[in-house]
Amino acid sequence: MTTATLRPNETGLRTDGRLERLRLFGLSSPAMLLILVILVIPVGWLFYVSFIGANGEFSLENYERMIKRRSYIRIFITTFQVSVLTTGLCILIGYPLAYFMAQLPNRLANLCLITVLLPFWTSLLVRTYAWLVLLQKQGLVNQWAMSLGLWDEPLKIVHNMTGTLIGMVHIMLPFLILPVYGAMKAIDRDYLMAASNLGATPRKAFWTVFFPLTTPGLFAGALMVFILCLGFFVTPAVLGGGKVIMVSMKIVSNIELFVNWGAASAMGVVLLIMTLVILWIASRFLRLDQITSGGR
Repeated sequence: MTTATLRPNETGLRTDGRLERLRLFGLSSPAMLLILVILVIPVGWLFYVSFIGANGEFSLENYERMIKRRSYIRIFITTFQVSVLTTGLCILIGYPLAYFMAQLPNRLANLCLITVLLPFWTSLLVRTYAWLVLLQKQGLVNQWAMSLGLWDEPLKIVHNMTGTLIGMVHIMLPFLILPVYGAMKAIDRDYLMAASNLGATPRKAFWTVFFPLTTPGLFAGALMVFILCLGFFVTPAVLGGGKVIMVSMKIVSNIELFVNWGAASAMGVVLLIMTLVILWIASRFLRLDQITSGGR
């Protein structure tokens, strides 16, 4: 076949490739437009407003305020403290529960999975106020504990860090259990049988074979819980009683009480950048597409 014959074929293939790319662009353009409208433009507006001072001109005063005032630093520290503690407690509670579910027969495991998903069928606000009723001084928790003789006087377990953590762990726990459970169910049981045949005890087989295979799911669930906790508002506002102030609560107060959109936008920008940095660091250890697929 001569070069002259190949050239028309090559030109036709290039034309078909361009047409295919144009068709794909046309199909994806509505989604790209939607992302532009609901994500890119609002975030861009957030960045713009954060650099507008009280006099309406370009200024860095909103960021300087966060550096100079210790109250802002304490708020960011509290936010990360609550997020870390909530994530740690979810791991301590959620991993054993996911392991227990993974060992059950499929019918019982599905039933347990439904109980894990049940909280999603109830409003977040309703669940938070339910904990407020349970944990207050005259609530069911204090009454039952005193009737059982666990303590003599009502404990203050709400409107503080304790109540905030209890409510947030209850709400965030399914976000950790689901990816961990998915990672556990994907493990081939022949691996554990092989470890047992090679002389490994059940404990050693768990720590050397089973646990390492579940770490991607555990890491994905922990990262999801931590990122969600950074922007949490309702539960800390209700169960914290004004004593546990997170970034989201300060943003709301800057807008509602002081009508300072610049200060609120600056805090949102800083929190967004911190979240992106955390995701970038996490991407060095885990592909971000694994977060939504149970770490598989």
